[in-house]
Amino acid sequence: MAELMPRRRRILYVAVLSKNNTSYYRMEALRLLGQEVEPLHAGPFFWRSRVGGRLQTRWPFGPMVAGMNRAIVDAVRSFEPDVVWLDKPTLVSPDTMDAIRKAGAQTVFYVQDAPFGPRNDGCWGQFMRTFRKADLHCLFRKADVKRYESRGLPCIETMFSFDRRLHFPPPEPMSDAARDREISYIGHPHEKRPEFLVRLARDYKLPVFVSGNRWESALSPEERSLVQVGGFMAGDAYREGIWRSKINLSFVTEDNEDDIAHKAVEIAACGSFLMAVRTPGHEALFEEDKEAVFFSSVEECADKARFYLGRPDLREVMGARARERAVRSGYDNDTQLARILDRLDGVE
Repeated sequence: MAELMPRRRRILYVAVLSKNNTSYYRMEALRLLGQEVEPLHAGPFFWRSRVGGRLQTRWPFGPMVAGMNRAIVDAVRSFEPDVVWLDKPTLVSPDTMDAIRKAGAQTVFYVQDAPFGPRNDGCWGQFMRTFRKADLHCLFRKADVKRYESRGLPCIETMFSFDRRLHFPPPEPMSDAARDREISYIGHPHEKRPEFLVRLARDYKLPVFVSGNRWESALSPEERSLVQVGGFMAGDAYREGIWRSKINLSFVTEDNEDDIAHKAVEIAACGSFLMAVRTPGHEALFEEDKEAVFFSSVEECADKARFYLGRPDLREVMGARARERAVRSGYDNDTQLARILDRLDGVE
């Protein structure tokens, strides 16, 4: 870990800090990198209802928004950070950014979503007023790198990363009999994923298990009879769900211009068998048919899934190779966050 020790800083970390959010684990990774981290939990400043949240992010004003910005400025005054780390800052105002700069702190915008992507989430109005004021943008998409560089904005290309403390292989070898999820997808029913997974089950008679929010409403009663549906999984339960899956499917969100899936990296880190949609990003992360299996269509996915369901020996070997590649290549939070902190010092 010696090479992963950037100089020590005082970091005010502003994010929704539930253990169901990846931001929590990045905060802990910063601490393990020797940083003095002061958390500011942004969750209480967001409306809990879906309608209230949409209204708040589209029109960012009112007591809760003002309260969040006041809390950031107060924390900057009391903690005197070197860096204010802002995870998806959709409510931070230009005045707050100016106050941070006046206090002598640098700002990092860490945004895993896609403010400029075609999905148009509708939550980026305030972000568009502030993003030019950040000292460093952490970018996850090639398309965004081009956008920011064309604007002359300071940025670093990073990646969706796994956490060493959360994503790891089973402590003891698992038999295939202990894996009760055959073809598994853990995640939300974004884009065409429901149609894709239903086709695997209906047209190719394959055993499909999905877990996550909103699947009950995304599938018709007939479709629910074809696909086994489970609830939301996070933390230890999410990792154990990956372990218990013979085949872990992973997709990318095209409307976000994603080229890799966060889940693909996490599945590999858990030492489990990964079958992901074929993209240049996935092909760069993992060697095809040695560390992961890729597909470009439902037909290809079905053919390969049927083959690998009958070959637990190959799945075991490829899962171990994927884990080794993820660790060796630095796909973890520690490595990526150290790069970001070093970039603040001008280290390429």
